[in-house]
Formats: sequence, C-alpha cells, structure tokens
Amino acid sequence: MMEMKRIIIYLFVPFVLGGCSVYRNYERSEVPGIDSLYRSSDMPQDTVSLAALSWKELFADERLQALIERGLEHNTDLRVARLRVEEAAAVLTNARLSYLPSVSLAPEGAINRYEGTTRKTYNLGASAGWELDIFGKVTNAKREARAAWESSRAYEQAVQTQLVATIADSYYTLLMLDRQIEINRQTLESWSRTVSTLEALMRAGVSNETAVLQARANRMTLETSLLSLEKSVSETENALSVLLAMPPQSIERSTLDAQRFPETLSVGLPVQLLANRPDVRQAEQELAQAFYATNAARASFYPSITLSGAIGWTNNGGGAIRNPGDWLLSAIGSLTEPLFNRGTNRANLKIAKAQQEEALLAFQQSVLGAGQEVNDALTQWQTARKRLNIDAQQIVTLREAVQKTELLMRYSSTNYLEVLTAQQSLLNAELVRAQDQFDEIQGVINLYHALGGGCR
Repeated sequence: MMEMKRIIIYLFVPFVLGGCSVYRNYERSEVPGIDSLYRSSDMPQDTVSLAALSWKELFADERLQALIERGLEHNTDLRVARLRVEEAAAVLTNARLSYLPSVSLAPEGAINRYEGTTRKTYNLGASAGWELDIFGKVTNAKREARAAWESSRAYEQAVQTQLVATIADSYYTLLMLDRQIEINRQTLESWSRTVSTLEALMRAGVSNETAVLQARANRMTLETSLLSLEKSVSETENALSVLLAMPPQSIERSTLDAQRFPETLSVGLPVQLLANRPDVRQAEQELAQAFYATNAARASFYPSITLSGAIGWTNNGGGAIRNPGDWLLSAIGSLTEPLFNRGTNRANLKIAKAQQEEALLAFQQSVLGAGQEVNDALTQWQTARKRLNIDAQQIVTLREAVQKTELLMRYSSTNYLEVLTAQQSLLNAELVRAQDQFDEIQGVINLYHALGGGCR
C-alpha cells in the first residue's frame, strides 16, 4: 500500500511542478524605443497631455458638439463596436461559470404491459460533473476571455476616438470651404468691377479688346472654381450626414475665423501612449490573449481530473418494481492523461507560441505607429502656424499691389496684365491662408487623436 502511494506521488510531482508555469499572469515586456518616440526637441515633455482634455473642452463650437453627440449616439460603426463588447462580456461570463459544476435533471417514466400485468416505473434523477482546475485549463480560458473583453472595449474606444476626429475634421472642412467660397465671391465682385473698368477704358480708346477678353476669361475661370467649391461642400455634407446616420442634408455651422484653440499644446510622455491610445491597448490585449492561449496549450499536456456523481429516487430496483421507491446514489472520480495525442499537443503549443510572437510584434509596431502619428500631427500644426504668419504679411503686400496697379491702369499706361496678375496672386494667397487655417486646426485634431484623446 505504501509502495502504491509512493508511485502516485512520483507520478504527480512533475505535473504539479511543471503546471505552475501555466498559472503565470501576463506582464508587459519592455517596449523598445518607447522613450525616444517623439523627435521634437522644442516641445515640453511632461505628464500633462492634450489627450487629458475631453472633446467638449477642445472643440468649444456648440454646433460641432451637437454633431459629435449625435454621432456618438447613432453612428453605425460605434454601435456595432458596442455590440461586440456585449458579446465578449457574455463569453467572459461563460468562462467564469466554468469553475462551477454542471448539474442536470433527468426525470423518466415508463409504462409496460405484459400478460395482463401493467408495470409503472419512474426515475427522478439528478447528476453533476466537475472538472478540477489543477493545471490551469479553466483559469487560462477565463483570463483569455477577459483579455478578449478588454480588447473589445479598447476597440470600441478606438472607434469612438476616430469618430470624434472624423466628425471634427469634416466640420472644419466645411468651414474652410465656406471661407474659400466667400473669398471667391468677393474676388468675383472685384474682378467684375475690373471688367467694367476695362470696358469703359476700351470705349474711351485707352485700352483694347484683348484686355477686356482676358479679364472676362479670368472671371469665368473664377465662376467655375466657385461651382467646384459648392460641389465639394455638398459632398462633404452628404458624407458627414451618413456618418451621423441621417439622410444627406445641410449642416448648420459657424465660421472658420470664429474658431479658437489652445496656443500651446503638450504631448506628454511617450509611455503615456500605452495607456491613452485605445488601439495600442487593443494590440496589447490581443498579445495577452495569445499569452493565455499558449498557457492553455501547455496545460493540455497535463491530466484532467473530473468528479461526477448522481442522485435519484427510483422504484426500479434491478427488475423488481417497488412502491414506494428508494434512493439511488453514485459517485465517480476519473483522471485522463494524454498519451497518444502528445504530437497534436506539441503542434498546438508551437502554433500558440508563434501566434504569441506575432501578437508581440504587432503590439510593438502599433506603438511605433502611434509615435509616428504624434510626430506627423505635431509637425503639421507647427508648420501651419509658421505659414499663417507668412500668409498674413503676403496678403497685406498683395492687397497694396492690387490697389496700386488698378490706380496705375486708370491713370497711366500700365499694362492690364499686371493688374490681372496682382489680382490672381491675391486670390491665391487668400485661398492658401484659408487652407493653412484649416491645416492648423487639422493638426490639433490629428494630434489630439494621435495622443489618444476623444475617449472622454
């Protein structure tokens, strides 16, 4: 008897010692290059990040806030993401219930008639089975399900941040187009006056028909550009309406010059991206899933122990019918150790390890991608601000040039082409300034999104 106990101990000790590894929790490994993600040297790097602001604090325009609120409530992609969270939560609940024994009821009744004798038998039975989680199969399944749930939540937040950024970007695109349309219309009025002036000079014999025809052609080109801008407005409104899950319609909005944003932006520390960026968190949770899947593959090498039992009330005692009946009890313990499927288990473990390595590389790449987006957005914002300073000086200079060439055209022999060139240059500069205003705002939006803002 003592010899048998020793044999059992010798058999189980390696399993127990080896099984400790399958209970390990996922721990984040060091992310290479995390401290040098941001290349800008003139931006203060502290723990304060633009991502800490709620989208209502950053986007103060009330009309834009109303659009974002509608998008958060009705956008189809975001609603689908929320349903995925519910699905993952149900899977997690099911994994947690795996710790409990399974219980089933099986009542039976039968009537038999033979040679004029009727027999009535019944069984009122209940059975239960419980797999002991000694080697972590159930635990790893639960942890994997929890990581999947966290991943789905991060995906939902990623969809939300992208939605907030897209709505804001579309809204400010409309403001930019409105400003460019306004500039074109003002310029069209100015050029129409130039055409009238040239026609009067031609009648007076001071100018010629060529100048009038050239001025009219320039005005027609401007009218064509105005139609293209109005077309872009309609298309942008249609796209934004669909994004908000409503029929295409006109979007109520403010003006580009009325928008106000912080003069200074803080990007925080690179390591904060790991917590703030929902897509990075999603990639890390997928890595955790792969980690627990590997643990589960290791656990398949160890035996499974199952306890089962049954209890019932029956009147069928081995062919003898007794009324009333009596209790029937049974209990079974079983141990299953894989012997001939270890090749399959080794293959599954190898696959799980490879998938874990793939998830690790995807996580590291997501961090690098996040850093790239922050750098690009920061460069866009800084460059747009510098361009706006130049734009303002250029527009002042060109307006003065237009005024002087128009005066010279009326009272001297200045060629009409100089007037048209000055007017065209002023128009281009004003349109570029509107584009740079939008680029500055878009830089703020992109930086806010790249840092992980928009979840709150």
